[in-house]
Amino acid sequence: MTQRHLTILTGASRGMGLAMARQLLASGHDLLCLSRKTSDELAAQATQAGRSCEQWPQDLARADTAAARLEAWLKPQDSGELASVTLINNAGMIPRIAPVEAIAAADLAEAMRVDLEAPMLLTAAFLRATAAWAMPRRILNISSGLGRRAMASQAVYCAAKAGMDHFTRCVALEQEQLPHGARICSLAPGVIDTDMQVQLRGADASQFPDRGNFVGLKEKGMLASPQEAAARIIAFLQREDFGRNPVADVRD
Repeated sequence: MTQRHLTILTGASRGMGLAMARQLLASGHDLLCLSRKTSDELAAQATQAGRSCEQWPQDLARADTAAARLEAWLKPQDSGELASVTLINNAGMIPRIAPVEAIAAADLAEAMRVDLEAPMLLTAAFLRATAAWAMPRRILNISSGLGRRAMASQAVYCAAKAGMDHFTRCVALEQEQLPHGARICSLAPGVIDTDMQVQLRGADASQFPDRGNFVGLKEKGMLASPQEAAARIIAFLQREDFGRNPVADVRD
Protein backbone atom coordinates (compact mmCIF):
# COMPACT_ATOMS: atom_id res chain seq x y z
CA MET A 1 0.00 0.00 0.00
CA THR A 2 1.32 3.43 -0.93
CA GLN A 3 1.71 5.57 2.17
CA ARG A 4 0.41 9.11 2.15
CA HIS A 5 1.52 12.38 3.72
CA LEU A 6 -1.11 14.16 5.82
CA THR A 7 -0.89 17.87 6.61
CA ILE A 8 -3.21 19.87 8.85
CA LEU A 9 -3.12 23.57 7.97
CA THR A 10 -4.84 26.57 9.54
CA GLY A 11 -5.60 29.77 7.64
CA ALA A 12 -5.64 27.99 4.28
CA SER A 13 -8.31 30.02 2.48
CA ARG A 14 -6.22 33.00 1.36
CA GLY A 15 -2.76 34.53 1.13
CA MET A 16 0.26 32.47 2.10
CA GLY A 17 -1.92 29.77 3.65
CA LEU A 18 -3.74 29.20 0.37
CA ALA A 19 -0.42 29.16 -1.48
CA MET A 20 0.93 26.53 0.94
CA ALA A 21 -2.20 24.42 0.57
CA ARG A 22 -2.00 24.50 -3.22
CA GLN A 23 1.69 23.58 -3.24
CA LEU A 24 1.20 20.77 -0.74
CA LEU A 25 -1.63 19.30 -2.82
CA ALA A 26 0.54 19.55 -5.92
CA SER A 27 3.31 17.62 -4.17
CA GLY A 28 0.97 14.78 -3.19
CA HIS A 29 -0.12 15.68 0.35
CA ASP A 30 -3.59 15.09 1.71
CA LEU A 31 -4.93 18.08 3.62
CA LEU A 32 -7.18 18.99 6.49
CA CYS A 33 -7.71 22.76 6.40
CA LEU A 34 -9.13 24.89 9.22
CA SER A 35 -10.08 28.36 7.99
CA ARG A 36 -12.79 30.97 8.39
CA LYS A 37 -14.02 30.06 4.93
CA THR A 38 -13.67 27.08 2.64
CA SER A 39 -12.01 27.40 -0.76
CA ASP A 40 -13.65 26.09 -3.94
CA GLU A 41 -10.26 26.51 -5.61
CA LEU A 42 -8.64 24.04 -3.21
CA ALA A 43 -11.50 21.57 -3.51
CA ALA A 44 -11.24 21.61 -7.30
CA GLN A 45 -7.47 21.19 -7.25
CA ALA A 46 -7.70 18.25 -4.84
CA THR A 47 -10.29 16.51 -7.01
CA GLN A 48 -8.19 16.99 -10.12
CA ALA A 49 -5.05 15.71 -8.37
CA GLY A 50 -6.83 12.77 -6.76
CA ARG A 51 -5.94 13.99 -3.26
CA SER A 52 -8.04 14.36 -0.13
CA CYS A 53 -8.72 17.92 1.03
CA GLU A 54 -11.15 18.18 3.91
CA GLN A 55 -12.06 21.76 4.87
CA TRP A 56 -13.58 22.88 8.16
CA PRO A 57 -15.03 26.40 8.39
CA GLN A 58 -13.60 27.36 11.76
CA ASP A 59 -13.31 30.53 13.82
CA LEU A 60 -10.03 29.99 15.64
CA ALA A 61 -11.08 32.41 18.34
CA ARG A 62 -12.99 29.30 19.51
CA ALA A 63 -9.90 27.15 19.51
CA ASP A 64 -11.18 24.80 22.22
CA THR A 65 -13.86 23.59 19.81
CA ALA A 66 -11.37 23.24 16.97
CA ALA A 67 -8.85 21.35 19.12
CA ALA A 68 -11.43 18.89 20.42
CA ARG A 69 -12.67 18.22 16.89
CA LEU A 70 -9.13 17.76 15.58
CA GLU A 71 -8.24 15.28 18.32
CA ALA A 72 -11.41 13.27 17.69
CA TRP A 73 -10.72 13.28 13.93
CA LEU A 74 -7.10 12.15 14.27
CA LYS A 75 -7.54 9.31 16.75
CA PRO A 76 -9.29 6.84 14.40
CA GLN A 77 -6.96 7.53 11.47
CA ASP A 78 -4.99 4.49 10.31
CA SER A 79 -1.44 5.54 11.14
CA GLY A 80 -0.11 2.59 9.16
CA GLU A 81 -1.22 4.34 5.97
CA LEU A 82 0.77 7.48 6.76
CA ALA A 83 4.36 8.26 5.82
CA SER A 84 4.23 11.51 7.82
CA VAL A 85 1.80 13.78 9.63
CA THR A 86 2.29 17.52 10.00
CA LEU A 87 0.49 20.37 11.74
CA ILE A 88 1.06 23.89 10.38
CA ASN A 89 -0.29 26.67 12.61
CA ASN A 90 -0.43 29.45 10.04
CA ALA A 91 -3.58 31.46 10.84
CA GLY A 92 -3.02 34.85 12.42
CA MET A 93 -4.48 38.31 12.80
CA ILE A 94 -3.63 41.74 14.13
CA PRO A 95 -6.15 43.93 15.95
CA ARG A 96 -6.40 47.68 15.47
CA ILE A 97 -2.93 49.18 14.94
CA ALA A 98 -2.66 51.53 17.88
CA PRO A 99 -1.20 51.78 21.38
CA VAL A 100 -2.50 48.98 23.56
CA GLU A 101 -4.73 51.26 25.64
CA ALA A 102 -6.59 52.28 22.48
CA ILE A 103 -7.52 48.71 21.54
CA ALA A 104 -10.91 47.42 22.66
CA ALA A 105 -10.61 44.61 25.19
CA ALA A 106 -12.66 42.25 23.02
CA ASP A 107 -10.40 42.86 20.00
CA LEU A 108 -7.25 42.34 22.06
CA ALA A 109 -8.61 39.08 23.50
CA GLU A 110 -9.67 37.78 20.08
CA ALA A 111 -6.22 38.43 18.61
CA MET A 112 -4.49 36.60 21.45
CA ARG A 113 -6.86 33.66 21.08
CA VAL A 114 -6.22 33.33 17.35
CA ASP A 115 -2.49 34.08 17.40
CA LEU A 116 -1.40 32.18 20.52
CA GLU A 117 -4.14 30.20 22.21
CA ALA A 118 -5.22 28.41 19.03
CA PRO A 119 -1.71 27.16 18.11
CA MET A 120 -1.19 25.98 21.70
CA LEU A 121 -4.47 24.08 21.89
CA LEU A 122 -4.15 22.58 18.40
CA THR A 123 -0.57 21.51 19.13
CA ALA A 124 -1.63 19.81 22.35
CA ALA A 125 -4.52 18.03 20.61
CA PHE A 126 -2.25 16.93 17.75
CA LEU A 127 0.35 15.53 20.15
CA ARG A 128 -2.21 13.67 22.25
CA ALA A 129 -3.94 12.09 19.27
CA THR A 130 -0.70 11.00 17.56
CA ALA A 131 1.36 10.09 20.64
CA ALA A 132 1.58 6.41 19.72
CA TRP A 133 2.36 7.01 16.04
CA ALA A 134 5.92 6.12 15.04
CA MET A 135 6.13 7.91 11.68
CA PRO A 136 7.69 11.40 11.44
CA ARG A 137 5.48 13.99 13.12
CA ARG A 138 6.17 17.69 12.59
CA ILE A 139 4.67 20.89 13.95
CA LEU A 140 5.40 24.17 12.20
CA ASN A 141 4.29 27.35 13.93
CA ILE A 142 4.37 30.40 11.67
CA SER A 143 5.90 33.15 13.78
CA SER A 144 7.24 36.59 12.89
CA GLY A 145 10.29 38.76 13.27
CA LEU A 146 8.05 40.89 15.48
CA GLY A 147 8.12 38.12 18.03
CA ARG A 148 11.82 38.87 18.40
CA ARG A 149 11.84 42.66 18.31
CA ALA A 150 9.53 45.23 19.86
CA MET A 151 7.42 47.66 17.84
CA ALA A 152 5.13 50.41 19.05
CA SER A 153 1.42 49.89 18.32
CA GLN A 154 2.08 46.19 17.75
CA ALA A 155 2.19 45.08 21.40
CA VAL A 156 -0.50 42.42 21.00
CA TYR A 157 0.94 40.80 17.88
CA CYS A 158 4.52 41.01 19.18
CA ALA A 159 3.50 39.44 22.48
CA ALA A 160 1.59 36.62 20.79
CA LYS A 161 4.47 35.73 18.48
CA ALA A 162 7.04 35.95 21.29
CA GLY A 163 4.79 33.63 23.28
CA MET A 164 4.58 31.24 20.33
CA ASP A 165 8.37 31.14 20.08
CA HIS A 166 8.84 30.32 23.75
CA PHE A 167 5.97 27.82 23.75
CA THR A 168 7.72 26.06 20.87
CA ARG A 169 11.01 25.93 22.77
CA CYS A 170 9.26 24.30 25.73
CA VAL A 171 7.42 21.73 23.63
CA ALA A 172 10.66 20.87 21.81
CA LEU A 173 12.29 20.05 25.16
CA GLU A 174 9.33 17.86 26.11
CA GLN A 175 9.34 15.96 22.82
CA GLU A 176 13.09 15.35 23.00
CA GLN A 177 12.45 13.07 25.98
CA LEU A 178 10.20 10.73 23.98
CA PRO A 179 11.28 7.79 21.78
CA HIS A 180 9.23 9.05 18.82
CA GLY A 181 8.89 12.70 19.77
CA ALA A 182 7.56 15.20 17.29
CA ARG A 183 9.85 17.80 15.76
CA ILE A 184 8.65 21.35 16.23
CA CYS A 185 9.77 24.76 15.00
CA SER A 186 8.51 28.33 15.26
CA LEU A 187 9.52 29.89 11.94
CA ALA A 188 9.62 33.54 10.90
CA PRO A 189 8.63 33.48 7.21
CA GLY A 190 10.11 36.80 6.08
CA VAL A 191 8.20 39.86 4.88
CA ILE A 192 5.34 38.85 2.61
CA ASP A 193 2.88 40.80 0.47
CA THR A 194 -0.31 39.78 2.27
CA ASP A 195 -3.47 41.45 3.57
CA MET A 196 -1.65 42.02 6.87
CA GLN A 197 0.92 44.17 5.08
CA VAL A 198 -1.92 46.17 3.51
CA GLN A 199 -3.31 46.70 7.00
CA LEU A 200 0.06 47.92 8.28
CA ARG A 201 0.60 50.30 5.35
CA GLY A 202 -2.89 51.70 5.77
CA ALA A 203 -2.55 52.44 9.48
CA ASP A 204 -2.80 55.94 10.92
CA ALA A 205 0.77 57.27 10.95
CA SER A 206 0.06 59.27 14.11
CA GLN A 207 -0.76 55.98 15.86
CA PHE A 208 1.90 53.83 14.18
CA PRO A 209 5.44 55.28 14.09
CA ASP A 210 6.76 52.47 11.85
CA ARG A 211 4.16 52.86 9.13
CA GLY A 212 6.67 54.47 6.75
CA ASN A 213 8.96 51.44 6.97
CA PHE A 214 6.21 49.15 5.72
CA VAL A 215 5.29 51.57 2.93
CA GLY A 216 8.97 51.61 1.94
CA LEU A 217 9.19 47.82 1.77
CA LYS A 218 6.34 47.78 -0.73
CA GLU A 219 7.67 50.66 -2.82
CA LYS A 220 11.13 49.09 -3.00
CA GLY A 221 9.80 45.71 -4.08
CA MET A 222 11.14 44.00 -0.99
CA LEU A 223 8.06 41.88 -0.22
CA ALA A 224 7.98 38.21 -1.15
CA SER A 225 4.86 36.97 -2.90
CA PRO A 226 2.69 34.49 -1.00
CA GLN A 227 3.72 31.82 -3.50
CA GLU A 228 7.44 32.49 -3.01
CA ALA A 229 7.08 32.50 0.77
CA ALA A 230 5.06 29.28 0.73
CA ALA A 231 7.71 27.50 -1.34
CA ARG A 232 10.46 28.56 1.08
CA ILE A 233 8.45 27.45 4.11
CA ILE A 234 7.65 24.04 2.63
CA ALA A 235 11.30 23.55 1.68
CA PHE A 236 12.30 24.44 5.25
CA LEU A 237 9.72 22.00 6.64
CA GLN A 238 11.19 19.19 4.57
CA ARG A 239 14.80 19.76 5.66
CA GLU A 240 16.56 16.91 7.44
CA ASP A 241 17.49 19.24 10.30
CA PHE A 242 13.95 20.57 10.78
CA GLY A 243 13.39 21.19 14.48
CA ARG A 244 17.05 21.20 15.46
CA ASN A 245 16.59 24.88 16.23
CA PRO A 246 13.07 25.29 17.66
CA VAL A 247 13.00 29.00 16.79
CA ALA A 248 14.24 29.89 13.30
CA ASP A 249 13.97 32.30 10.38
CA VAL A 250 13.37 31.03 6.84
CA ARG A 251 16.04 33.50 5.65
CA ASP A 252 18.77 31.89 7.77
